[in-house]
Amino acid sequence: MAATLGASLVQSNSILYGMSASNMHKLQSVQNSLTHVVLPSLRHLSASEQLSYLHWLPVHYRIQFKIATLTYTTLVTSQPSYLCTPPTTPSITSSPLFNPATTPYTMSTDLGRCAFSHSSPATWNSIPTSIKKCSSLHSFKRH
Repeated sequence: MAATLGASLVQSNSILYGMSASNMHKLQSVQNSLTHVVLPSLRHLSASEQLSYLHWLPVHYRIQFKIATLTYTTLVTSQPSYLCTPPTTPSITSSPLFNPATTPYTMSTDLGRCAFSHSSPATWNSIPTSIKKCSSLHSFKRH
């Protein structure tokens, strides 16, 4: 029960993209504290070792993972089409994405920098091509 509750509290998503470093640190502290609640017998392990034991990604990486997974799914299935502007090259998943949210107004606001239209290309373009070319969502998530 504690593991389920802990996992649901730390399942960050793309809405947290662009969060301040201070808030990210606070959320990571909460996640680290939850590992002690879920694994009281393993208190001697470091927080990162406990996260690994639980198969939980640190908050920052979890946010990137969720954005990348949603982007992969959108590119492969073309659904919903409004989320990503796919590249015009034959290999959709291995090509860089164009960021349509580069207008000065959009980029000058915190909300604009957190929008999926900005976070998706920024995250996707930072992933190695070998991972982008994965043939299935399961394989993509594993890598």
